[in-house]
Amino acid sequence: MPQLNLVDHKVKHKSTIPANSGEEIELFVREYKKATGPAGTPKPVLMLHGRSVPALPGFDLVLPPKGSSPNPDTSYSWAQFLAGKGYDVYIMDLQGSGLSPRPKMEDPCNANPAQRGLLETNPGTGTCSPTAPYPHQLGNSQSEWDELATVVKFIRGRCNNEKVSFVGWSAASFVMGPYALQHPGDVAGMFLLAPIFPPAGRWSTHPETPFAPPPGTGLPTQPESKPPAVFGFPMNLTSKGSLQATVSDKELAGHVWQTIMDCDNLGQKWGGTTAGAPDGVMRWRNTYWWGWNTSTVPYGSTLGTAVPVCIVYGDHDTTANTAVELGPVLHFSVPDLYQAIPGADKLMIRVEGWDHQPVWERRPNQMLQQMSWKWLEDKKVYGVESGSWVMDADGVVSELE
Repeated sequence: MPQLNLVDHKVKHKSTIPANSGEEIELFVREYKKATGPAGTPKPVLMLHGRSVPALPGFDLVLPPKGSSPNPDTSYSWAQFLAGKGYDVYIMDLQGSGLSPRPKMEDPCNANPAQRGLLETNPGTGTCSPTAPYPHQLGNSQSEWDELATVVKFIRGRCNNEKVSFVGWSAASFVMGPYALQHPGDVAGMFLLAPIFPPAGRWSTHPETPFAPPPGTGLPTQPESKPPAVFGFPMNLTSKGSLQATVSDKELAGHVWQTIMDCDNLGQKWGGTTAGAPDGVMRWRNTYWWGWNTSTVPYGSTLGTAVPVCIVYGDHDTTANTAVELGPVLHFSVPDLYQAIPGADKLMIRVEGWDHQPVWERRPNQMLQQMSWKWLEDKKVYGVESGSWVMDADGVVSELE
């Protein structure tokens, strides 16, 4: 891999999260670019995490050296792969995740009451009342669009005002998708891995303001919890065992967990059943999303025209594809997202054998990196540039009927 320059930025942002509204905070952004070679026209790429796993374990996983090699193993780093191909790659954490601020998340009593048992020993939750001290979700669609806007402006300022290509995993689609609809002049295209998409999800229903908070919820400009039974706390938790169970390679699972802990100095001191010997927990924001469904995706006829879209997902992915019976908020469908995109410049590939986390599987990870690079480079993947396709385990692509 070519030599890369790494810079970690703290991007100033005026918060619009209700928990710290109006405060100037610093968003974590990591930048990779080639250290040598002709400058040329910058090709900026922004990578955004999903609901729970922060950005670095997903996009910049680095393993310790093996055998006689003195160098760390960067083969799982999607970000470094793209930077090695000549892209200016940026990775960001939203508030409530990774190395960005986590307002109201320092209090264990603000954890999801159903998950407080994970903290019973370390740090202890015996004195918590049934209701969280901050009885609201942390983020919302508007606050996350605002944070993305700040980082996009920062990137364009460093890259000669070039448009930014988006790469998003899972629930990043809730943030990047509506942002692209509202600000198509900022976005060169979107590559979405396993995007979460509720066909009948929340939105304002008013055609002139589809991205405003939904009517009938009582949500103000800076929305807080409705209904409180679901959104009455700012923080969710995942245990070490639960996270590692989703990674088939157990040695790799340990490295994934360690990278998550390296992004959270407080979370690594929580969890476990032995006092004083915490296992750590992954802390992640509770947020309220809207503006991403079959009614809003056609907005402005932007997606598939001004903003090309490539979607990749696995046929074993039961996170991004769920049952209709779960209702409008929790029913997700990747094919429905593809169908809702109005333009012809769209490509969807369903990969046989993949689940929701191919970034942590050796061969799928390498295939995914290649697919994203080829699409960013010439808007083609394995020779196809539009339509709906299926790819088998050997990389053979055939058209879906």
